Amino acid sequence: MTSPEVPVDLRVRVAFGHAVVQHLADRLEIDVLHIKGWAWSPLIRPFVRAGNDADVIVRPASARGLIEEMRAIGWTAHGTFTSGSPFAHATTLTHETWGSVDVHQLFPGIGIVPTEAFDVLWAGRQSMEIAGVACPVPSVPAQVLLLVLNSARGGRGQNTETLGTLASLPSEVMRDCEELVRRLHADVAFAAGTGNLEQFRGARDYSLWRVASQGGTRLQEWTARVRAAPSLRGAAALILRAPLVNVPHLAHVLGHAPTRWDIAKEFFARPLRGLREQVGVVGARLRRGRPR
Repeated sequence: MTSPEVPVDLRVRVAFGHAVVQHLADRLEIDVLHIKGWAWSPLIRPFVRAGNDADVIVRPASARGLIEEMRAIGWTAHGTFTSGSPFAHATTLTHETWGSVDVHQLFPGIGIVPTEAFDVLWAGRQSMEIAGVACPVPSVPAQVLLLVLNSARGGRGQNTETLGTLASLPSEVMRDCEELVRRLHADVAFAAGTGNLEQFRGARDYSLWRVASQGGTRLQEWTARVRAAPSLRGAAALILRAPLVNVPHLAHVLGHAPTRWDIAKEFFARPLRGLREQVGVVGARLRRGRPR
């Protein structure tokens, strides 16, 4: 007689996801910082929602090695860094036992080179026990910075939950956080997360953070991404990639590996959806301007 399966609480699965990743990192001698969720400081945790997955930032040079090791023990990667988001910052891996983990090679909104940014965050690290395993986490001021940058990508404008958290923090934590904002060149994204984005209207990445924080169409997003590119080569690469189908994402939507026909249909459907979105935006603007 087999015992019935007992469902494991999601928060427990997330905690063990952190622990498993740290175990692998220790074995491979890879530097990893655990962020959000279980890794939040007690000063922040009461004010934020619990996450559905574990999040880590890995030293960029070690990201591929960590992901390969995770896949070797049964994790499935959904997409790549390039296909994962407009910021090419993370990839998601899932495991039937340990749940979902987002592996970050950088954090959107930080403007300096990712390797240098990781060095700054790593230098101020602390340790927190998650599921019985000692896990490195960013300093409290760095966690506050990451909280604001994360909320800036919420597509809802000013995040009242985040602002409430900031108001509850000691002044010395906010002072150190503001210093980190300057060191990491995170001014524009931090302003987007605190409702002060218009102060940076002339910045190269202003449009990108406006779309990220307030929402927008696919055309607006891609236009903003091209404007925010740090070089002409980077902008050209984005323009060339824009028409291509995100195959891992399509597989996730379909629930199976897409066929050539699926990819072909999506290739022609994407611009049509983008056109409908843009027409909808223009129509809404016209209706708002119409006298009643």
